[in-house]
This record gives sequence, C-alpha cells and structure tokens, in this order.
Amino acid sequence: MFKNKLVPLLFTGVAVLTLTACAGVQPVAYTGIASSSQLKQNRDDDSGKVPYKYATSVAWPQYTQVILDPVTVYQGNDNQFGDLKEADKAALADYMGKTFSEKLAKRFSVANQAGPNTLRIKLTLTGAEKTTLLVGQFMHFDLAGNLYNGVQAVRGGQGAFSGSVTYSVEVFDGTSGRLLKAYVSKQYPNAMNLPAAFGSLGAAKTGLDKGADALVEQLR
Repeated sequence: MFKNKLVPLLFTGVAVLTLTACAGVQPVAYTGIASSSQLKQNRDDDSGKVPYKYATSVAWPQYTQVILDPVTVYQGNDNQFGDLKEADKAALADYMGKTFSEKLAKRFSVANQAGPNTLRIKLTLTGAEKTTLLVGQFMHFDLAGNLYNGVQAVRGGQGAFSGSVTYSVEVFDGTSGRLLKAYVSKQYPNAMNLPAAFGSLGAAKTGLDKGADALVEQLR
C-alpha cells in the first residue's frame, strides 16, 4: 500500500523539480558586449552550455602568448544577476579572473603587451544564480531530488535549486585586434556534485572552473 502511494509521489516530485529547473536563467546575446551583433544561435551539441557563439577559422597553435583583460561585471539592462549583491558579483569576478588566468597559463605564456602570436581575451560576467539555501543541499538527500539530479547528471543538465554562472568570452588577435572567437556560456556543477551544493556561490565558482577548462581546450 505504501509503495503504491510512493511511486506517484515520486513522479509528482520529479515533475515539480522539472518545472522549477525549466524556469532557470537562460542566457541571451547580451546587447552591451562588443561582439553581440556577431553572435549567432549555437545549434551544435554544446548549445545547452554555449547558446550563442561566433567563430572563424583559426590555427590556434600559432598563438603562444595571452593577455587577459580584467574581468568586467556586466551593467546592461539585460544582465541576469537577479538580486545578487554587489559584493557577490565582485567576489565572482575576482574568482573568475584568477581561475581563467591560472588555467590559461598552462597553455600560454602570459604577456603584458600585444605582439605577434598573442591573443587578447576579454571576459564579462553577465549573470549568476545562487544555490538556494538549504533546499539545494537537501535535494541531494531527498529521494525525488536524487532521482531528478541523477537524470540531470546523465544529460548534463543543472541540478535542482543549484546555482550557476553566465558570462561572455571574446578572443582577439593581439596585434590586429580582429575578433577570432566569441561566445556566451552558462556553466554549473554536475548535478550530483554534492560539495558544490554548499555555499551560496559554490556552484557558480565550480561553473567558472569548468568554463576556464573548456576555453583552454578550445584554444589548443
């Protein structure tokens, strides 16, 4: 009898979680970034995490140095920070600069001025969602939450009530200033990543770690 009641309750819980997740932040081609007019909707397999992009044919191995501009916190009306406090935005921007710099240094020599074989990269933090206090952690122990998060983990989706981060990346030739690559990305932890569920900005920071790794991989 109990088991018969449990099954529909589980499906109801998962349905509610699915509707909640669908209402999450969906990135846009932010009008205030320089490459906005060149961004096109991404129809490739990674479109869930990179919904908009611009790319040209580039022999990336020719670039051996990189200049990373200071991270900009997006101020446009189409930002997606919600009610995130200025101190939290500043903390994420600082973390983003340090993380991307460290990851890029494993592939490039860090330069201070433009020159041959040098890339200039501009990062703009455009939005973030905090992990919902208590609920985000509870979902990893709740039966319906674990079921939902397990499905999301397999499909690469965002965990229930988990935080995320959105940002733009613009990559220029360091000498000519020509735009080589640009994209908007939304990143978040694996839905079953329990440690990332703790701390309101933990998930967003984990998303930045993943985003930095993804950028370096694209520039090889």
